[in-house]
Amino acid sequence: MNLDSRIKYRHLLCFIEVARKGSLARAAEAMSVSQPAISKTLKELETVLHASLFERGKQGVTLTAAGQAFLRYAGPSVQALREGVRSLRAGEHEVGIVRLGALSTVESSLLPDVVRRLHAQHAALVVSVVTGPSAYLLGQLRGGELDLVVGRMTDAPQIEGLSFEHLYSESMTLVVRPGHAMLDGDPSRLAEFPLVLPQSGTTIRRHADSLFIQLGISQPPRRLETLSVSLSRHYVRVSDAVWVAPLDAVREDLASGELYEVDLGIKEPGGSVGICTNPTLQSSLAMQWCCEALREAANQYR
Repeated sequence: MNLDSRIKYRHLLCFIEVARKGSLARAAEAMSVSQPAISKTLKELETVLHASLFERGKQGVTLTAAGQAFLRYAGPSVQALREGVRSLRAGEHEVGIVRLGALSTVESSLLPDVVRRLHAQHAALVVSVVTGPSAYLLGQLRGGELDLVVGRMTDAPQIEGLSFEHLYSESMTLVVRPGHAMLDGDPSRLAEFPLVLPQSGTTIRRHADSLFIQLGISQPPRRLETLSVSLSRHYVRVSDAVWVAPLDAVREDLASGELYEVDLGIKEPGGSVGICTNPTLQSSLAMQWCCEALREAANQYR
């Protein structure tokens, strides 16, 4: 029996929406159908696949191992079909588009250079950028809603099954406003000032924590935890806070003298910055252009 002929487009759409929402009710609302219709469609798909795709619970539904495996292919398949239909309807005059996920560590320095290169080389190209934590962006990539994700994410558990291309290594640094008392390089004084850190549970936070372990001191109790480079930068400029920042995020501030690096005699390597792609997703021409621009820009950071 040819199982593929029994799997319809509506089955895939229903499965992806339930996986995204984590709830049959929310998926039904998003698709403007009834919850029983969603349940029936999922049952049909599970019957065809001879596998249970979701675990049902009081708080909603979660993907089973089989469901996670199927999502790796269902998301990109639906997205590829959408792109094919859109391309045929638009004809040869369609503007190319690349959907890029960017972690906060690269959005303020590497990414503007990449977009500049792309627009200089291609007269009709839309670069759609989504920012957020690695878990969210890698989920979007796995579901086929992004073409690629760039940033530091090699330690993220969600990277399993995806492809990672190393671009360059990036260190962590401590930065403060001009004239700050910490510029004398005494690490024992860190406890006197508020600290700006990435959010707990992120790859970059683990590198920031490692810096304090190497220094042999505890983190100050007054902390701002955020992935927002803009918020961190502006807070440090107008306060006595010390920012444990990825070098990428503060290169221009250090060069212009708006922020200063605190030299404590220790450097935290910070990990690998690179391109993450979904091997099950067909590579578009615009995606290839973007990867090439990323490689060119990264050469300047090495």
